[in-house]
Amino acid sequence: MITRTVREIQQLIPGSTLQGNSEIVIKGVSIDTRTIEQGNLFVPIKGEKFNGHEFVQQAIESGAAAVLWNQSEPNVPSGIPVVFVEDTLTALQQLAKKYCEQVGVKVVGVTGSNGKTTTKDMIFSVLSTTYQVLKTEGNFNNHIGMPLTMLRLKEDTEIAILEMGMSSRGEIELLSQLALPDVAVITNIGESHLMDLGSREEIAKAKMEIVSGLKKEGVLIYNGDEPLLTSNLGNSDIKGVTFGQNEQNDLYLTSIEQQQQSTIFTISQAPDVTYEIPVLGVHNVQNALAAIAVGCYFNIPFSTIAEGLKSLKLTNMRMELISSLKGFDIINDAYNASPTSMKAAISLLENLKGYNQKFIVLGDMLELGEQEKLFHYEVGRMIDPKKVDYVFTYGQLGVEIAKGTQEAFEKERVYHFREKHQLIECLASLVRSGDIVLVKASRGMRLEEVVEALKA
Repeated sequence: MITRTVREIQQLIPGSTLQGNSEIVIKGVSIDTRTIEQGNLFVPIKGEKFNGHEFVQQAIESGAAAVLWNQSEPNVPSGIPVVFVEDTLTALQQLAKKYCEQVGVKVVGVTGSNGKTTTKDMIFSVLSTTYQVLKTEGNFNNHIGMPLTMLRLKEDTEIAILEMGMSSRGEIELLSQLALPDVAVITNIGESHLMDLGSREEIAKAKMEIVSGLKKEGVLIYNGDEPLLTSNLGNSDIKGVTFGQNEQNDLYLTSIEQQQQSTIFTISQAPDVTYEIPVLGVHNVQNALAAIAVGCYFNIPFSTIAEGLKSLKLTNMRMELISSLKGFDIINDAYNASPTSMKAAISLLENLKGYNQKFIVLGDMLELGEQEKLFHYEVGRMIDPKKVDYVFTYGQLGVEIAKGTQEAFEKERVYHFREKHQLIECLASLVRSGDIVLVKASRGMRLEEVVEALKA
């Protein structure tokens, strides 16, 4: 984490001034009095409905050694070093950028509609075989979270893997210009954020903003199967490396084999190396291809890359295979959902072998805009009654998934619920040892509660 004197902190923030003891050493940065640690710099963020400056005394009592302060705010704290700035959020971002430059790390920026976090985790597993690496934790992938991640860098960190999220145009551009990536990765273009951006074309343009801060000698690694990315790249002089299933990509699949708890595959550039990832689904192999391309950029041998991927540990609730006490398996993919990722998960379940019965539990996909009902209906239509035994849906939009299944499924094999406890009770009465249950929805539906109930 950042360890600097208050004077050194102040010198990293353009236009700032300092009051108090300049030689006190700061260790780490916090914006939250609930998680502040001894010696932290407290940064009070001011929003439309909250003002962190009101909690400065609590921050001091919890161990803050110094504070940033909007120069227009009254009641300046005494007895503690204060760095005055025009805006504390902007100052936090400037501090993170300058500190990252001082440490001298290489930066890998990761964005995309689906698979950002999984790809980030895979890149981390690959690069950690050879380098000292830091990655974004949790959902610290926005204009506040990413700077906080950058300020967690240790002096000996060699590579930072920074996830970049967004909800509207301009947000990825800001993050890219703060991070100045050496490598930019775009996993895919899906339907997330249609409510805000209106079309997949606009989503593609928003994701392409990641190149705005890309260093001159840097490289863009992107899904070459997506024409919207290729067309947006146009005739630019950005160096691009593509991955995907089609043979025109720089890196493509030559074989794939789905095991019960892992996926095995080979690729075009290293036909003699077999890769195994402890996670299910062709879409996750696509994410692995992006990670392999990043490993190649940093000159890691293919065999070492394979070792890194085999030891992969994913963030929870992303294609997480869990065995219940009753002898059936659960695929927990309840962290997020879009039509693209939903269809990929359904396809995975349909093609799994070795199970007696297959159950799907699907909840609402959020932020899909005006066509949200149609997207849900189409998901229901694609489920194959020959490959899935029961469909359970939950939520206001989940009912549209249930409607979509009606063209092919018998009524007694499809259940829709508005109450989660009723869904759990019904599902528990049907599932048996040797079965498998897929659970997927947007994070706001909290379907991990279903997973926890089934585990027990």
